[in-house]
Amino acid sequence: MMAPKFCPQCSTPLVLRKIHGRERETCPTCGETFFHKPAPVVLAVIEHADQLVLIRRKLDPLGGYWAPPGGYVEMGESLEDAVVREANEETGLQVAVDGLIGVYSQADVRAVILAFRAHSIGGEPVAGDDAGEICLVAPGQLPMQCPPEGGPPIDRWFYDVIHEVTTPWKWGRQTGARTMMRR
Repeated sequence: MMAPKFCPQCSTPLVLRKIHGRERETCPTCGETFFHKPAPVVLAVIEHADQLVLIRRKLDPLGGYWAPPGGYVEMGESLEDAVVREANEETGLQVAVDGLIGVYSQADVRAVILAFRAHSIGGEPVAGDDAGEICLVAPGQLPMQCPPEGGPPIDRWFYDVIHEVTTPWKWGRQTGARTMMRR
C-alpha cells in the first residue's frame, strides 16, 4: 500500500513534518495529517479430518508458497468472522474458531497478523479465491519451503509467521500435534 502523495481532503501535495516525535505526511494547506496504520490480517490454522489445511498462495506476499488461508479483516466483521469468511472463500470449508494462536507485527510492514486455530464443521476442501491449490497435511508431513530470497520485508516476515504457526504440525501425532492445536 503506497502512501498518498496528495491530501485526501483538499488535494494539496503532502509534505513531511515532525508530529508527535515522528516524520508524518501533512497537508500544508488544511493541516490534515496522514497516519500510517497497520491493517489487521487473520490466518486460519485449520484442522480437517486430523490434518492441517494449507493453500498454495496465488498472490503476494509469498505467491506460490504453502500457507494457512487468511486475509484482511473487513469493516463490519469481527476477527472471528473474518477467519470464518476467509477459510470458506479459500478452502470451501465451514469452520469453528477454537482460539487465538498469536499476534504478529513488524515495524516495517503495514499489517498485523492475528493467527487463529480452527476446525472444520462442514464443506469439502477445494481451492478457491486466492488459493491456487489446497492440500491436507498429516502431522509430521509439512511441505519443505525455502525462505524467500530478497523481495520486500513482508515476504520474510510472513514466511516466519507461517513457520511459527504451523510448528505443531512438524512432528508426528506421537508428540502431541493434535493436542497442541486444540489448546
